[in-house]
Amino acid sequence: MADEPEQPTAPPLAKEPMNWPKASLWMMIIFVIALNVALFLKSCRELPGDMVDKTGKVVEKAGHALATVAAAFNRGTFTTSFVSTATTLSNHQHLQFATLKQTEIFTHHEEKSTAFGYVPLPEVVVEARAPVEYTYYIDLKAKWEMTLKDNTIHVFAPPIRANKPAVDASTITYEVRKGYLKTEEAQENLKRSITSLVTLRAKDNVPLVRETGRKEISEFVENWLARSFTDGKNYNVKVYFPGEKPPEGVTIQQPQN
Repeated sequence: MADEPEQPTAPPLAKEPMNWPKASLWMMIIFVIALNVALFLKSCRELPGDMVDKTGKVVEKAGHALATVAAAFNRGTFTTSFVSTATTLSNHQHLQFATLKQTEIFTHHEEKSTAFGYVPLPEVVVEARAPVEYTYYIDLKAKWEMTLKDNTIHVFAPPIRANKPAVDASTITYEVRKGYLKTEEAQENLKRSITSLVTLRAKDNVPLVRETGRKEISEFVENWLARSFTDGKNYNVKVYFPGEKPPEGVTIQQPQN
């Protein structure tokens, strides 16, 4: 058999160069997927603890929100809760509710006397005019009593107190109303007694601020109710001061003066 002519062989194919941008893109995609899987597995491991913690907080808040005024009275914690949180609401231990500014007139009498044992001296009357500022408050740490009846919370507040009256000594004016001898002595005696006189006058002025105090305390208690109980806004508040008689059927040990 005749030899067949040798077939020409095709030249070997050239190896295609690697596309580096595509390879980098795939590597980045694989890295991102791996990172997300790792984060997911980590979150799964931590999830039970987080769920317990968050659920506990929700239950705690829900328990507080479900507190009612009637429940607090039944547990006997209503007044105690108010006293313990009142200072937090006001940032002070005293609830100051009124400032009274008045020009007070004080009079001093020097009785008739004698000089050298037989010379009669006339009566001397000296008058002082003094602008005085009085501030009144209720002690939040004092004894409070509260009771619930007919959807009304009856509050027996402590007595109204006055801070030390503020007197500007530079504005005090003196006038001799009667007499002409020993007036300087009478004026000096009046000046020394002004501090005690304004303290007594502060007590005398309490009736002028009582209704203001009643209104301010009512609003203070109402705000506390709204903050502390889910049904706190549904109750009326009545405030009584020592010596005031509550309505029939409302009995409670009132605070002492």
